[in-house]
Amino acid sequence: MARILVIGASRGIGRETVKRGLEVGHSIRAMSRGASDLGISDPNLEPFAGDATDRDSVEKALQGMDAVIQSLGIRVTPQTWIGPVSLFSQATEVLVAAMEANGPRRLLAVTGIGSGDSRTALSSLENLAKDFAMGAIYRDKSLQETMIRNSGLDWTIVRPTFLTRGARTGRYHAFAEPGTWRSGLISRADVADFLIREVESEAYLHRAPVLAY
Repeated sequence: MARILVIGASRGIGRETVKRGLEVGHSIRAMSRGASDLGISDPNLEPFAGDATDRDSVEKALQGMDAVIQSLGIRVTPQTWIGPVSLFSQATEVLVAAMEANGPRRLLAVTGIGSGDSRTALSSLENLAKDFAMGAIYRDKSLQETMIRNSGLDWTIVRPTFLTRGARTGRYHAFAEPGTWRSGLISRADVADFLIREVESEAYLHRAPVLAY
């Protein structure tokens, strides 16, 4: 079993990832500003209150870990519509530098369909809607992806399609080749299942699969 640092662990995909990792027996260090409020009790869980953009905090969180899952989120507000948004790139710059200096090497980072070259998987209408509601967010996620790709880490970029609150089904697909990318739906719980499964796998090493049903 692995020792995994989950960054952005307090809600959404991050929280589901903490739960799934514990279910299968991993040791989880759950990092977020509100780590004390996770509402999860398990002897293999270590809440870690910290700022993902602070180098000292990140370096401490990385100590003794085998892998990192970065699953940052941001609330969509009128301010994020116009930007600028820099959380994803700032946190990734700090994380990549710290991991390259001291390890671990395995990084799984959640971005989303529409980031980087996966814009081609969306229709013109979907891209227009995403640009209107989350354009600044996805510009920063695209920068985040570039930083990860340019790193020397053993990375996988994970691009969920449109998220639901559904249960874990295991019946999802990871579309790794650009020609297979498509829009769709996936639950946060199934994204978490993929992330945990890939921690100790090289199936999608240096690849950026789109996840959908």
